[in-house]
Amino acid sequence: MKIGILKTDAVRPEWTPVFGEYPDMFERVLKLVDPNLEFEIWDIEEGEFPTTTDGIDGFIITGSKSSVYDDKPWIRSLEALVRELYEARKKVIGICFGHQLIAQALGGLVDKSPKGWGVGVHSYTVSDTSLTDDGEGEVVHLLASHQDQVMTAPAGAEVIARNEHCEIAGLKIGEQILTFQGHPEFIPEFSREIMTFRRPMIGDDRVQAGMASLDAIEHQGERVARWILDFLRA
Repeated sequence: MKIGILKTDAVRPEWTPVFGEYPDMFERVLKLVDPNLEFEIWDIEEGEFPTTTDGIDGFIITGSKSSVYDDKPWIRSLEALVRELYEARKKVIGICFGHQLIAQALGGLVDKSPKGWGVGVHSYTVSDTSLTDDGEGEVVHLLASHQDQVMTAPAGAEVIARNEHCEIAGLKIGEQILTFQGHPEFIPEFSREIMTFRRPMIGDDRVQAGMASLDAIEHQGERVARWILDFLRA
């Protein structure tokens, strides 16, 4: 299987020697499930877009510090690409920014949450039994780092994951689109770095709770990686 990664942000340079870039993080967690995967990467922020979808079994849109409602040409172009991929019946996975971008591109609404930042490990109730029939229960634990949320899902989308902080934390549209607000590709150490760096924006109390969650709740990135690959193969 060959997966196309649509990269929408860059990791801070001082962090890349330890954590790599965002596509590296996706490759790491997905290869825990299937070491034989192949990848092709496009740097969307830098204007790199696929000229053909031939040979690509599915696409992943990464997270980003940008907001999907920012007035940036590459975001509008990515929305257009999402609509093209959807019309062409190609499979697309969206994570965090990618989750929000897909929702907005297909008619949903994204905005800054009045509930503030979501950081640390969050627990989501998953209603899609095709995912949760793996025997590990209907609750999944994922690292999160966001203040924007999908407020209204696109027409025809099924909300498959939610919690009190984020009512639309996962979407599924037929057999083509699967998205999550949480980050299966993150690891706790990277989440810790982000919270430390963004403490002035996030706030001390929220960061303290997020840091405590890293030790209290086990992040299930590999579990969601299995869901993603099963969805792409179906």
